[in-house]
Amino acid sequence: MADTPSYDVTGRGPVLLLVPGGAGHPMGLGPLTERLASRFTVVTYDPLGLAHGRLGHPVAEQRVADWSEGARRVLEEVLPEGETASVFGTSSGGIAVLDLLARHPGRLAHVVAHEPPCVTVLPDGAARRAELIEQLDGPGRPPAEGGSATPMGVFLARVLRPFTAYAPALTPPPGRLTLAAGAASRGQLLHRTAEFLAARMGCAFTEFPGGHLGTLDHPVEFADSLAGTLRSSARTSA
Repeated sequence: MADTPSYDVTGRGPVLLLVPGGAGHPMGLGPLTERLASRFTVVTYDPLGLAHGRLGHPVAEQRVADWSEGARRVLEEVLPEGETASVFGTSSGGIAVLDLLARHPGRLAHVVAHEPPCVTVLPDGAARRAELIEQLDGPGRPPAEGGSATPMGVFLARVLRPFTAYAPALTPPPGRLTLAAGAASRGQLLHRTAEFLAARMGCAFTEFPGGHLGTLDHPVEFADSLAGTLRSSARTSA
């Protein structure tokens, strides 16, 4: 059996699984998790183990299904028998949690996907994906392996292309998915993608503070908005 994926746990309360963006490295999420830990048992998933000693090691091109399977295995480790978890993912992590909900809905109470870059769902998605990749992955890409490797280098080399090609299942379990975008992202590609996808999937849409990096730039306000969204979903499903 494969080793359990890397994760960290902090706080007390109902389980909230966090799936970071980029290459899954949870760098900078300390203030967000600290705020959430007053309300939840926060489980921060590190799908490639980059924050647990594997940064610089060779990394294969990533598959969304592998990230969601790892998230499922983490939940099996941390969830008490018979309980369900809330799940939050941002950016590439948002794509992973959409796949987790599609494949393994049984132990999920509610999923929030923040600005998932699955832009191929848009009517002009192929062109928008090509533009996004060109914009992000220009000359001077940071290294993905070796002593000078960076999480951004891993993201650009191994995550960006396969994840932006992902198209989520269009029939989520009723009432268990919220698509979110940053208020400061209005008019931008990923805000448009989240709104379009919410309408197409028939699920809730909401805005969180900040833009695409709201988890880092406005951690306290973002955490409070996320907690409010999860409280509202719990009341609705009760």
